[in-house]
Order: sequence, then C-alpha cells, then structure tokens
Amino acid sequence: MEYVQERITTLHGVRDAAPEAPIDRTAVVVPMAGREYRTPAATRVFSTLEDVAPARVVVALQSNPERVADVRGWLDGFDLPVDPLWCDGPRLDALLAERGLAGETGKGRDVWLALGLASRHEFVVVHDADATSYSAADVPRLCAPLADDEFEFVKGYYARIERNQLFGRLFRLFYEPLVATLRERHAADVLDYLSAFRYALAGEVGLTGDLARHVRLSRGWGLELDTLGSAFEQGGFERTAQVDLGIDVHDHREVSGGAGLAAMSREVGRALFRIVEAHGVRPDYDVLPSRYERTATRFVRQYAADARHNGLDYDPAGERDQVATYADAIVPPDADTRLPAWVDAPLDPADVREAVAADLAATKD
Repeated sequence: MEYVQERITTLHGVRDAAPEAPIDRTAVVVPMAGREYRTPAATRVFSTLEDVAPARVVVALQSNPERVADVRGWLDGFDLPVDPLWCDGPRLDALLAERGLAGETGKGRDVWLALGLASRHEFVVVHDADATSYSAADVPRLCAPLADDEFEFVKGYYARIERNQLFGRLFRLFYEPLVATLRERHAADVLDYLSAFRYALAGEVGLTGDLARHVRLSRGWGLELDTLGSAFEQGGFERTAQVDLGIDVHDHREVSGGAGLAAMSREVGRALFRIVEAHGVRPDYDVLPSRYERTATRFVRQYAADARHNGLDYDPAGERDQVATYADAIVPPDADTRLPAWVDAPLDPADVREAVAADLAATKD
C-alpha cells in the first residue's frame, strides 16, 4: 500500500469510492476545441458529468464560427447546467481590446476567461475534455479537500501509461529534470514547492473561488505553471494538496510542429523561469542547458529501469533525442504578458458574459 506523505499533503487513492465533496458548490471548467465535440472522449466526459451533477459547467470553447452552433446543440443534449463560453467571438474580442487585454489567443486565455465566470462559485475544478479514462470520481477527489477550509489548491496526479509505454514526456523529460537541476545550485522554497508535485503539468486542478480570482495566467501553454506560481504565493505548502487520480489516458502530441511538445516546452520554460526569478532565483542560462541535459540523462536511465521492471516498451535513444530538443527551450523569460488576476482586471465577468451571449446569439442568424 502506497501512503507516503511528502512536502505537500498527498491524498492517495486507496479506495475506489469517491470522497464526500461539495459538488453542489463547485463549478467545473472544461476547455475544449471545436474539433473535440462528439468525440468518444468528450462524450464520455460530459456524460459522466451528468452523474456528477456540479453546480455549473463552463465550457471554454475555441472554435471557428461555423461550428459553434453545432457544438452548442451537442452540449444542450446533456442534462447539465452548461455555460458555453465561445472564446473567439468578435464581440468578446472587441471587449478585450477595448479594455487593453488584446493579444495572443490560446488555452491559457480561454481558461482565464472561464475562471472569471466560474469563480462566483465557492469551488472550481478545471480539467480537459480529451481523457478517455475520465471517472466520475475525478471532480469529487479534486474538490473534496477544499471543503474543510484547510486547503485552497489541489493538484491531480496520475500515471500516464498507454500503448504499453510511458507518456507524460514533457513533465518527465523536461520539467522534472530542469527543476532538479535548478535545485542543485539554488536553495529556495519556490523550487522545493515546484518539485513537490508528482505531476506538476497536470491540467486537473481544484481551487477555491477566491484563489481562482487571484490567479494570473499566460495566454498559452504556461498556464499550469502560472497556476502553481499563484498557489505558492497565495497559500504555499500548507494550503496545497495533491490527489491521486489513477491512470490517465488522453490525446498525445508530437514533439515537433507548431502545437508540439517542443513548442510547449518553450512556453513552459518561460513560465517556470519567470516564477523562480520573481522569488530570487537567478539561473545561469549560459550553462543551464548542458547541466539540464546531464540531469535528464540520469532520469532517462531511471525511467528505462522502471519501464523494464514493469514490462513496458522504452526507447532510451528517442528519449535522449527529446532531451536535446528541449534543451533549446532553456532561455531567459521574455516580457511578462500574463493576463491580470480577476481581482485586478479592468472588466467584470458580467461584461464577458454579455459579450459572449451576443456572439452566441449571432451564430443563430
């Protein structure tokens, strides 16, 4: 039985039953691309949420106009209180530009918009729509620890095993060895915190509505790191927990390409360095890439042994090639383009709701 406690409180899945949870006070945020609707994974997620019965489901939809009406019709088929938040509508874009918030679009911006609507609820859970392993216990496990006022941030963790091999490559081969490398030369609480999570890049989180209003997010793929940075600043170790969600199976990305893991590593790296620099860590970017590669090579040996022990397929040479690719992402952070926390934002969630409603109405014409 695995029940070891770590620097942050670790809540293990030793029983199949979901814990008692404040589902009726929880909003669920689901970022989703238009191409994902009607897929088996998304259908499973929303069908399961019918049984979970949260107070609200905010779907942060990234879609072209031609598909929006079809997605809305599909969502209406579920017995759920759904707020479809079309993040690409022209009126919403104009509102954001008017308030000085124009800029790149991406998953981070979509989740930020959804948090504005969802944070009026006492608790918020965020997860993706592409997990074929989605369980009715996921939302209760993420929000249950928040109910007793001891924790304000809960991070999910899980095993990424599929096709008889290890996945979770960006975490295993980039984030984890990079943080370990930084800790070799820098003693800082923020690095201890960032290294304490079993799956720091997991998108499945639970947080209080108050924390959701204080989170600053990047517009793209740095949002998981930005959430950790905000959680560290607002509550630190004592107010943070991580919870076992079992085995996760969802879509995988190629390493190369505009939406591949290499591109993601650059945004994750920038977010990581921005956080640690804000807390006094000054990495030596000239030597850090080579030091990271040495550390990551050790991790590859360890993962190879773990895979061999469990009869999994493993390609050490391929993993080392990925490490070399990720080393190119180790550069100083550029300008801070994070969106403001909702408590400081120059607009109200009601303004967003009104603009989105008008955009959605226009898609019916």
